[in-house]
Amino acid sequence: MTISNTTMTRRRSLLTFAAAAGAIAVLPWHSAGAQGTADATATAPVQQLGDALLAAMKSGDHSAFADRYRALDPVVERVFNLDSVLATSVGLSWGRLPEAQKAVLAKAFRRYTVSTYVASFNSYSGQSFQVSPAVRTVGPGEVVVQSRLRRSDGTSLALDYVMRRFPAGWQAVDVLTDGSISRVAVQRSDFRELLKAGGVPALANGLDHKVASLSGGMVG
Repeated sequence: MTISNTTMTRRRSLLTFAAAAGAIAVLPWHSAGAQGTADATATAPVQQLGDALLAAMKSGDHSAFADRYRALDPVVERVFNLDSVLATSVGLSWGRLPEAQKAVLAKAFRRYTVSTYVASFNSYSGQSFQVSPAVRTVGPGEVVVQSRLRRSDGTSLALDYVMRRFPAGWQAVDVLTDGSISRVAVQRSDFRELLKAGGVPALANGLDHKVASLSGGMVG
């Protein structure tokens, strides 16, 4: 089973930032509304992701999808806690899944997440990506790092990263587009449909199909 057009239309809404990106340069944040005290250990992963995306976009015109995938893969793995993101996206049924099925989904989800970034940030055109030096505390061991994608036409898009402190350090567990559209919430809705229709095989196949579509079959 593949991810339906309706499902993917909703999913594209959470990737508006990517479709509009074109190119970014990581710049200081200048906002009177920044909250909290600067925490370089929480903001550093978001800055690191921006640096990696900028490099990928600058190489987009002369490097293969697979090459950019290999460059971004370790960065996405480091910046995001993909196991946590996947578990939340699947929902309560995650805890009941056999370990073998969790492993299959984890592999497919990682390919899907990295491929989405590679496909979306694939050309450089002078936009900027600004990371706030301040953080907003939302719970014990959890903060929001604010960032903004400024387009070359003067418009901008807020991209906030929900960061959680894990034993290995701060990692992202969600991305909020326009400050409120949760990527995880949209994925949870999409994944629920596939799991209901055909269980783990349907979800894994749907993610693999999307990866093949994004990469032109170069990642599998």
